[in-house]
Amino acid sequence: MCGRFTLRTSISELMQQFLPGVEPAATLEFTPRYNIAPTQAVLCVVQTDVGIPREARWLTWGLVPSWATDPAIGNRMINARGESVAEKPSFRAAFKQRRCLVLADGYYEWKKLDDGKKQPMLIERRDGRPFGMAGLWERNTRIDPQAALETCTIITASSSGQLGAIHDRAPVILEPREHARWLDPGFRDASALQAMLHPADDDRFSARPVSTRVNNPRNEGPQCVSG
Repeated sequence: MCGRFTLRTSISELMQQFLPGVEPAATLEFTPRYNIAPTQAVLCVVQTDVGIPREARWLTWGLVPSWATDPAIGNRMINARGESVAEKPSFRAAFKQRRCLVLADGYYEWKKLDDGKKQPMLIERRDGRPFGMAGLWERNTRIDPQAALETCTIITASSSGQLGAIHDRAPVILEPREHARWLDPGFRDASALQAMLHPADDDRFSARPVSTRVNNPRNEGPQCVSG
């Protein structure tokens, strides 16, 4: 699964990589984050309709389907399994036309140790660059017609190699060449989309132990990623 991640990269670098030529909106306030947790706002890239340019948008982490009447359902929807995302009622509508990139530059998993304790591990690209995790997003107006609730989930896949030794699931991290097709709401080839939902290339990522401060979602700051 993916239950905690980081986004420490500057907003200018993020925009250059994921939205080249687009200036961040004045309302897009950004502070580096070291311990992003479910139910918090996460920075995503979305394309809301065919032919409309991509944009950066804050979404609440924990998908609330458009038909839901209780926002608490989002607490159980922080991840979607890639193997079943196209069929599961909570996700299938979003999978067809509301796909997004959840931006990150590292994510945490907890490795079980021989003594029964768990060691938090920070998993990052070896080149230090940020990445886009495959996600889905929804817009719910049933709960409050006056204030639409926009939420998202992160898709996961089985992991192997060094990452699989830490946890058997990992977020799907898309390659830049896949971004346009993934984000395009007009592209609905389910088999082609499903083919993108594979584990990240193990060789491109490294994992290192970090402080147990990340165990508490209230903790923030560079100390979370220190060894």
